[in-house]
Amino acid sequence: MKITTKGRYGLTIVLELTRCFGQGPISLRSIAEKKGLSEHYLEQLIGPLRNAGIVKSIRGAHGGYILGDEPAKITAGDIIRTLEGPIVLVESIEDEEAAQRELWMRIRNAVKDVLDSTTLEDLASHGDDPLVDGYMFYI
Repeated sequence: MKITTKGRYGLTIVLELTRCFGQGPISLRSIAEKKGLSEHYLEQLIGPLRNAGIVKSIRGAHGGYILGDEPAKITAGDIIRTLEGPIVLVESIEDEEAAQRELWMRIRNAVKDVLDSTTLEDLASHGDDPLVDGYMFYI
Protein backbone atom coordinates (compact mmCIF):
# COMPACT_ATOMS: atom_id res chain seq x y z
CA MET A 1 0.00 0.00 0.00
CA LYS A 2 1.26 3.38 -0.93
CA ILE A 3 -0.16 6.49 0.71
CA THR A 4 -0.51 9.12 -1.99
CA THR A 5 -0.52 12.89 -1.65
CA LYS A 6 -4.29 12.66 -1.12
CA GLY A 7 -3.75 10.88 2.20
CA ARG A 8 -0.68 12.88 3.17
CA TYR A 9 -2.16 16.30 2.40
CA GLY A 10 -5.52 15.32 3.88
CA LEU A 11 -3.71 14.49 7.09
CA THR A 12 -1.92 17.84 6.85
CA ILE A 13 -5.27 19.64 6.62
CA VAL A 14 -6.78 17.95 9.65
CA LEU A 15 -3.58 18.34 11.69
CA GLU A 16 -3.68 22.08 11.10
CA LEU A 17 -7.32 22.11 12.18
CA THR A 18 -6.33 20.07 15.24
CA ARG A 19 -3.63 22.55 16.22
CA CYS A 20 -6.23 25.35 16.05
CA PHE A 21 -9.03 23.31 17.67
CA GLY A 22 -11.42 25.54 19.60
CA GLN A 23 -10.07 28.75 18.04
CA GLY A 24 -12.63 29.04 15.25
CA PRO A 25 -12.62 28.15 11.57
CA ILE A 26 -9.43 28.03 9.49
CA SER A 27 -9.37 28.77 5.77
CA LEU A 28 -7.84 26.37 3.27
CA ARG A 29 -5.92 29.32 1.87
CA SER A 30 -4.13 29.83 5.19
CA ILE A 31 -3.27 26.12 5.41
CA ALA A 32 -2.04 26.08 1.80
CA GLU A 33 0.13 29.17 2.35
CA LYS A 34 1.54 27.91 5.65
CA LYS A 35 2.42 24.48 4.24
CA GLY A 36 3.35 25.55 0.71
CA LEU A 37 0.61 23.46 -0.90
CA SER A 38 -1.85 24.08 -3.71
CA GLU A 39 -5.09 25.55 -2.40
CA HIS A 40 -6.90 24.08 -5.41
CA TYR A 41 -5.68 20.58 -4.53
CA LEU A 42 -6.69 20.99 -0.89
CA GLU A 43 -10.17 22.03 -2.06
CA GLN A 44 -10.46 18.67 -3.84
CA LEU A 45 -9.55 16.83 -0.63
CA ILE A 46 -11.78 18.72 1.77
CA GLY A 47 -15.03 17.49 0.16
CA PRO A 48 -14.62 13.81 1.08
CA LEU A 49 -13.40 14.80 4.56
CA ARG A 50 -16.51 16.95 5.02
CA ASN A 51 -18.82 14.22 3.67
CA ALA A 52 -17.30 11.75 6.15
CA GLY A 53 -17.91 14.18 9.04
CA ILE A 54 -14.21 14.54 9.80
CA VAL A 55 -14.39 18.28 9.13
CA LYS A 56 -17.23 20.80 9.09
CA SER A 57 -17.46 23.90 6.93
CA ILE A 58 -18.41 27.29 8.32
CA ARG A 59 -19.75 29.84 5.84
CA GLY A 60 -19.30 33.56 5.93
CA ALA A 61 -16.62 36.22 5.89
CA HIS A 62 -14.78 34.57 8.79
CA GLY A 63 -15.63 31.06 7.67
CA GLY A 64 -13.46 28.10 6.95
CA TYR A 65 -13.18 24.62 8.39
CA ILE A 66 -13.17 23.06 11.83
CA LEU A 67 -12.88 19.49 13.02
CA GLY A 68 -16.11 17.51 13.06
CA ASP A 69 -15.29 15.98 16.44
CA GLU A 70 -12.70 16.16 19.20
CA PRO A 71 -9.11 15.37 18.10
CA ALA A 72 -9.00 12.38 20.46
CA LYS A 73 -11.92 10.80 18.60
CA ILE A 74 -10.55 11.04 15.03
CA THR A 75 -7.84 8.62 13.94
CA ALA A 76 -5.28 8.69 11.17
CA GLY A 77 -7.08 5.61 9.83
CA ASP A 78 -10.29 7.62 9.45
CA ILE A 79 -8.53 10.13 7.21
CA ILE A 80 -6.52 7.62 5.19
CA ARG A 81 -9.55 5.38 4.50
CA THR A 82 -11.67 8.40 3.56
CA LEU A 83 -9.16 9.66 1.00
CA GLU A 84 -7.34 6.49 -0.09
CA GLY A 85 -9.98 3.78 0.31
CA PRO A 86 -9.60 0.47 2.14
CA ILE A 87 -6.20 -0.52 3.48
CA VAL A 88 -5.05 -3.28 1.14
CA LEU A 89 -1.43 -4.35 0.77
CA VAL A 90 -1.84 -7.20 -1.70
CA GLU A 91 -4.71 -7.70 -4.12
CA SER A 92 -6.36 -11.13 -4.38
CA ILE A 93 -4.67 -12.65 -1.33
CA GLU A 94 -7.19 -15.49 -1.40
CA ASP A 95 -5.20 -16.82 -4.38
CA GLU A 96 -1.98 -16.98 -2.33
CA GLU A 97 -0.82 -20.08 -0.50
CA ALA A 98 -1.72 -20.14 3.20
CA ALA A 99 1.72 -19.08 4.50
CA GLN A 100 1.89 -16.02 2.24
CA ARG A 101 -1.74 -15.11 2.88
CA GLU A 102 -1.04 -15.19 6.63
CA LEU A 103 1.97 -12.88 6.18
CA TRP A 104 0.04 -10.33 4.11
CA MET A 105 -2.86 -10.35 6.56
CA ARG A 106 -0.54 -9.83 9.54
CA ILE A 107 1.17 -6.89 7.82
CA ARG A 108 -2.17 -5.37 6.82
CA ASN A 109 -3.51 -5.75 10.36
CA ALA A 110 -0.38 -4.16 11.83
CA VAL A 111 -0.75 -1.14 9.54
CA LYS A 112 -4.47 -0.87 10.35
CA ASP A 113 -3.74 -1.12 14.08
CA VAL A 114 -1.20 1.72 13.93
CA LEU A 115 -3.50 3.96 11.87
CA ASP A 116 -6.56 3.20 13.97
CA SER A 117 -4.81 3.66 17.31
CA THR A 118 -3.18 6.99 16.37
CA THR A 119 -5.48 9.92 17.01
CA LEU A 120 -5.15 13.47 15.78
CA GLU A 121 -4.48 14.44 19.38
CA ASP A 122 -1.50 12.03 19.41
CA LEU A 123 -0.13 13.44 16.16
CA ALA A 124 -0.61 17.07 17.15
CA SER A 125 1.25 16.50 20.41
CA HIS A 126 4.43 15.79 18.43
CA GLY A 127 4.43 19.26 16.90
CA ASP A 128 6.76 20.11 14.04
CA ASP A 129 9.92 19.03 15.82
CA PRO A 130 12.52 18.05 13.19
CA LEU A 131 14.06 15.72 15.77
CA VAL A 132 11.03 13.45 16.01
CA ASP A 133 13.13 10.39 16.79
CA GLY A 134 15.09 12.27 19.45
CA TYR A 135 18.53 11.87 17.86
CA MET A 136 20.90 14.74 17.28
CA PHE A 137 23.88 14.29 15.00
CA TYR A 138 26.85 16.61 14.91
CA ILE A 139 29.40 16.74 12.12
